[in-house]
Amino acid sequence: MKKTTLLIMAAGIGSRFGTGIKQLEPVGMNNEIIMDFSIHDAIKAGFNKIVFVIRPDIESDFKERIGDRVEEICGKMNVEVAYTFQTIDAIPGEFPQGRTKPWGTGQAVLSAKPLIHGPFAVINADDYYGKNAFQIMHDWLILDHAENAIAMAGFILKNTLSDHGGVTRGVCKVVEGHTHVIDVVETSNIVKTEVGAEADGVVLDPESYVSMNFWGFPAKENSDPWYMEVLDEGFTEFFKTTVPANPLKAEYLLPTHIGGLLRDGKVTVKVLETNDKWFGVTYQEDKAVVIESIRNLIEGGVYAEDLYSDL
Repeated sequence: MKKTTLLIMAAGIGSRFGTGIKQLEPVGMNNEIIMDFSIHDAIKAGFNKIVFVIRPDIESDFKERIGDRVEEICGKMNVEVAYTFQTIDAIPGEFPQGRTKPWGTGQAVLSAKPLIHGPFAVINADDYYGKNAFQIMHDWLILDHAENAIAMAGFILKNTLSDHGGVTRGVCKVVEGHTHVIDVVETSNIVKTEVGAEADGVVLDPESYVSMNFWGFPAKENSDPWYMEVLDEGFTEFFKTTVPANPLKAEYLLPTHIGGLLRDGKVTVKVLETNDKWFGVTYQEDKAVVIESIRNLIEGGVYAEDLYSDL
């Protein structure tokens, strides 16, 4: 069976969250954070390696809060753990004076390029995806696919919104039968309405599939994924064509990059339908909902109160 890697993007500043680092907020019965549940579900599904993408300035807090503990657990399970840094100056061009904003999820994934040799999946650190999502993604990754095939865990827009403000989602267009994505549009400021959802006054279908940045990229065993090379090439092009027009705020985002490849006919994106309900922490007020949701899952027998005890 192919070895598979889970790449966890945990370098986000979390400016909308307020004080603290939202990826490290405790939500479980024993102060587990959302990331703990993703790591548990990934190990349970069969992933063999965990790679954390973090910032240098949160390294100490990160390792104290979760990294050291996860390394100990993974060591017992023969699961490798590695770290990589997303830094603002690791770019294929001249650094724009005054830039303080990170370069986005595309650069986050690229920071792990030297550590990825084989099929891999990507997730956000502050999203709960559910056991089923990890299992179906792992089972897809261990199969043989064309090098330009991509998989996306498909969530329904109405199930991914916050009661406390706007969110950003990769809104997907799918072919009839809901099996493949034909376009992804990164859409900001999506809010709940009485009848569904809208973004800046534009009505959205609440039943649409959205990307929650849970992507899968195939590769042969011990081979570098094709997508990493394409993502790297795209980052260079991004600096030539996009950054000059908006040097302080332009971002290199996975859904935007994949959407462009789809429109150019260079990739296929398979929708992996999951029946799990997503939840996450975008705003400080979301934390109470997440804590209650986790508690309900534990009481329902989905997880043990001592999370990792069933591995």
